[in-house]
Amino acid sequence: MSDFVVIGGGVIGLMTTLQLADAGHSVTLLERGDCGREASWAGGGIVSPLYPWRYSEPISRLSTWSEGFYPQLSLRLLEETGIDPEYRQRGLLYLRVDDEERAMAWARKVGKPLERVNADFVYTKEPNITPGVTDALWMPTLGSLRNPRLVRALRRRLGNMAKVSIHERCEVTGFRRRGPHIEAVETTSGAVAGDQAIVCGGAWAAGLLERVGVRLPVRPVKGQMILFKAPPERVRRVVLMDGRYVIPRADGRVLAGSTLEETGFDKSLSHAARESLWESAVKIIPTLADCEVEHHWAGLRPGSPDGVPFIGSVPGVDNLHVNAGHYRNGLVLAPAATRLLVDQLLGREPIVDPRPYALSDQWQAQ
Repeated sequence: MSDFVVIGGGVIGLMTTLQLADAGHSVTLLERGDCGREASWAGGGIVSPLYPWRYSEPISRLSTWSEGFYPQLSLRLLEETGIDPEYRQRGLLYLRVDDEERAMAWARKVGKPLERVNADFVYTKEPNITPGVTDALWMPTLGSLRNPRLVRALRRRLGNMAKVSIHERCEVTGFRRRGPHIEAVETTSGAVAGDQAIVCGGAWAAGLLERVGVRLPVRPVKGQMILFKAPPERVRRVVLMDGRYVIPRADGRVLAGSTLEETGFDKSLSHAARESLWESAVKIIPTLADCEVEHHWAGLRPGSPDGVPFIGSVPGVDNLHVNAGHYRNGLVLAPAATRLLVDQLLGREPIVDPRPYALSDQWQAQ
């Protein structure tokens, strides 16, 4: 029997497992497919909410803490696994922002570097941006990660830890209960026992919690993205315009995203979405029109009513916990969100006030 059973092998589940194992606990990680292959793989890897001044205080608290954590995590994983998550802090250019005053007020309040810059600055930083830009907002501290490599590095690190047992292609089918206590997690590979269970199932979290009579308002929200095979330095840093973005990788490839689609668990691709993403990317960087679209994919975000994740104990069950509902900011919030829950599980002083993220008794089924 493990000290903890973690359900879900995305970035939330992987980081939860790592922190618990680092603290000396035994952990069994259960993943219905392959670790890190759902939303954690499909996202863009920007280590910030897209327009951070438009988010509520609970999200801002978690994202601010997480942003400062990623540089050291990337260096650690590179040293321990040989896989480079490619953390790059090259800043972000915001084009055509219609609420600049709100953005600047937010930056002053939180002490975040954000400034209005002129055309000369923009084209010095990003020579291939669309012609005619006269000004922009510049956030120099923004970083990005190559998220498929991040989750691969986390998976390899956990695979080398003696206190961690990973079971992939192992779907959870239910929970064996005795009164308010979970005795074991039922899976397609048999029962798995642990002192505490943690649901980190992303878009599938609501379905898992229904099995214990909790109706968590988390739903799948599809996002499609495309990848350009571009030469190095065609795009140097993240550029955001009209809600769409381009993200460069170290080898020159450029991601463009993303759509927001309410289609349930359907991950099918559409030609209309591909064309829309291509047009948005080419509006930002016209010379991307000369580059091959190498890949087109979709992922399912765990949408929640206001984007604030649910983090904490599950009402009515004394040893079941959840960390889900991060919506568009799973990677952004992961270090802080997982640390917050682990702090509570281990009786440590939490990094932020846990109350805004706690599950309410209202989610219990009647």
